[in-house]
Amino acid sequence: MQIQDLPYSDPGVPDARSGPRFLWWLGRNQLGGQLKALAWGLLHFVSVAALPFCVGLAVQAVVDRSGTRLALTGGLLVLCGTAIAVGDTFLHRAAVTNWITAAARVQQLLARKATQLGSALTRRVAAGEVVAVSTGDVEKIGWFVEAVSRFTAAALTVVVVGVALLFYLPALGWVVAAGLPLVALSVLPLLPRATRRADFQRAKAGRATELASDTVAGLRVLRGIGGEDLFLDRYRRASQEVRHAAVRSARMWSLISAIQVLLPGLLLIAVVWHGVHLARQGRVTVGELVTVYSAVMILNYPLQHFTEIAMAYSFSRPSAKRAARVLSLDRATDTGGSRADTVPAGDLYDPATGLLAPAGRLTAVVCGDPDAAGLLAERLGGHPAEAGASVLLGGVPLDELPLDAARTAVLVQDKDPVLLSGSLRELLDVPASGTVRAEDALAAAQCADVLDALVQGSLDVTDPLDARITERGRSLSGGQRQRLALARSLITDPGVLVLDEPTSAVDSHTEARIAEGVRALRSGRTTVVFTSSPLLLDRADRVVLVLDGEVVAVGVHRELVRTERRYRSVVTRETDDEAALQGAALEEHEAAPRGGAPEENEAALRSRALEEHEAAPRSRALEEIEESA
Repeated sequence: MQIQDLPYSDPGVPDARSGPRFLWWLGRNQLGGQLKALAWGLLHFVSVAALPFCVGLAVQAVVDRSGTRLALTGGLLVLCGTAIAVGDTFLHRAAVTNWITAAARVQQLLARKATQLGSALTRRVAAGEVVAVSTGDVEKIGWFVEAVSRFTAAALTVVVVGVALLFYLPALGWVVAAGLPLVALSVLPLLPRATRRADFQRAKAGRATELASDTVAGLRVLRGIGGEDLFLDRYRRASQEVRHAAVRSARMWSLISAIQVLLPGLLLIAVVWHGVHLARQGRVTVGELVTVYSAVMILNYPLQHFTEIAMAYSFSRPSAKRAARVLSLDRATDTGGSRADTVPAGDLYDPATGLLAPAGRLTAVVCGDPDAAGLLAERLGGHPAEAGASVLLGGVPLDELPLDAARTAVLVQDKDPVLLSGSLRELLDVPASGTVRAEDALAAAQCADVLDALVQGSLDVTDPLDARITERGRSLSGGQRQRLALARSLITDPGVLVLDEPTSAVDSHTEARIAEGVRALRSGRTTVVFTSSPLLLDRADRVVLVLDGEVVAVGVHRELVRTERRYRSVVTRETDDEAALQGAALEEHEAAPRGGAPEENEAALRSRALEEHEAAPRSRALEEIEESA
């Protein structure tokens, strides 16, 4: 796999049972690149290790005054230098390719998993952890995958040099052969502690990232309540904890690095001391002593990769563990589906709650619990995060359709839609039926002032569709972002559109115009709106009240306000005292002797109810009901 071939057409199915298994899976899937890097690494390291032998031969040729051997040794040095340059160049190229392709594979896997899980991802894993995995952790994982081939080449080179010295000069070779394993394995007792400290540092860094992400996302709200200083202090403490953890981890790695310098130096001293003793006895020549000395000196270079692979594994193991935890998450349903890839049509029915949304009509759903409304809206789209009875569209279970077909049939806009950065034209460039024009969708969503604000905030832009939108639309107000998201959903023109609180951040006058615009634009199409706004409810063809997970009332808005106390308490925010007052008045009326004409009694009752109503506190929602009536 080359960098220019990215992205992968299919990144594969990862082994996410644990962090080490995930790393092993990545290595196996890049076996070709690993073998290529190993080959170039062997060429490079063996050529470097061959230099001492060439130097020893050259020194001995000078001592023996042999010009032929000196010329031959010079040619070998040129050959080794060329091999070193070529091997190092292509080793670096292969290693970087392995790093980038491994990181790209992990990022594709994470993106695919995020697409499959949707909103369920952040319910199971903190948003900050997802950010940490998709940024810093991806680089750590790529680092380890890339370092494996270089470490393997370095380890093989050390073994080859040790064996060669043992055969070349047994009197000194046994000292090197005995010392090399001690030097290479000396840091193993320290690795568990270094790994624990690295894990602790990564956990603290993930927590700080999560806190920063949550603070930035809720900065507007924090400023509104004056809580930014509180969260700033929390982040300051979290960042200091990360710093202290990083210092403790760095101390351990500095100790490991010091040992990796000290022990080879002691081995070199032992080789020189013993070699000088043998040279005095005449058992080794000057050239042989220089060869062994130079070989031990050169071995410091491949031995450095032992420390690097230990660090790479220690840092990548917790990163791979977090990535595996995200990649191991699955939906409750099979996203591949068991039915053909067709888009059904008809009534939308949820057997779990009994909710029915007739085809071609605007159905409003009122839930006492906003969280329950969000879960129900997600379930209506098919393939929900939690297991349960499948929603039926035209009698076809949505969970049995492929995920793409279910998303085409039913589009769900949650209460916190995301606006991606880019131009407005790019934002509205979504898969659509082509029936609804962008201008009509923007008009229905009452986006005229939003377009003006975008033009004013952009330089040298006259067409609002060319205006730039900042990340997540942070330059816009909550109501403006909400209306742009609604326009984007209207453009898609799905067979069934589910909107969860689409106007919760706009004023009542704009909300009334949006209700009319959506009703007109979606005429003849199935639309389900989760809301408690009287202005939206009054314009719905059918209103459904869902409490405690089941449908308890069905009708139209004005009828339910008049006859259903539970509906009235949710929509008008009626307090318990108000409900008790109205109940007492009704009981008193029922118990009083009825005299006179029925029309007079009814008139008196209405007059009394009106007086009590005028005297009671009036909520905004109740005033909106009366205005709409």
